[in-house]
Amino acid sequence: MTMVRFERVSKRYGAGKDALSNINFELARGEFAFLTGHSGAGKSTLLKLMMLMERPTRGKIIVDDQDLTTMRPGQIPYHRRKVGVVFQNHQLLFDRTVFENVALPLQIAGYTPAEAARRVRAALDSVGLLGMEGRNPIELSGGEQQRVGIARAVVNKPALLLADEPTGNLDPELSEEIMNLFLRFQQVGVTVLIATHDIALIERMGHRRLILDHGELHCSELQARKSDSSDLLGDDHG
Repeated sequence: MTMVRFERVSKRYGAGKDALSNINFELARGEFAFLTGHSGAGKSTLLKLMMLMERPTRGKIIVDDQDLTTMRPGQIPYHRRKVGVVFQNHQLLFDRTVFENVALPLQIAGYTPAEAARRVRAALDSVGLLGMEGRNPIELSGGEQQRVGIARAVVNKPALLLADEPTGNLDPELSEEIMNLFLRFQQVGVTVLIATHDIALIERMGHRRLILDHGELHCSELQARKSDSSDLLGDDHG
């Protein structure tokens, strides 16, 4: 079953060149994939389209059986509850505790304090930070802050988890730990898409790769392998 489908999607800002041009791809439910490309290739724009922080100029986007291109403004908050987002710079509030940072999406969604507390502790436990809920994020290491960001992204139990350069400020060992956390969420059925330019990390993990180049999606790693196999078989592609 499909979680995400882009059909001939383009995004243009103002009168300039398309930031994304004629993008077509699908992500299956429970799939783990990477989105790669040079700086300015369109990775962040593609993620923003899935979050409805941006609207496409052309084309159709389906997420969890919902057509985002026809979604009314009043429906956007409900859509965003299904989508967890992790940022490179954490975007934590340093005037609030770890617990309060993670609880913020639940407060916005109107959960009772008791249910919010239960979910926050479960989310912190899932990232190995149970017991730190009373701390201020500024007291934590960079890797721990990123874990708080991940806990906040998953506290609503989203069907889709997006991450924009989540290991960009971390050393290789911490990057591996963070990626293993994402894998754990994928193993319980969450669809995960991670935008990163850390090619070495991608190659070590060996998952599907979507490659953006100047706004165009050229291929995925799986498609490239299929092409290589066809070439070995002597197929004539014209």
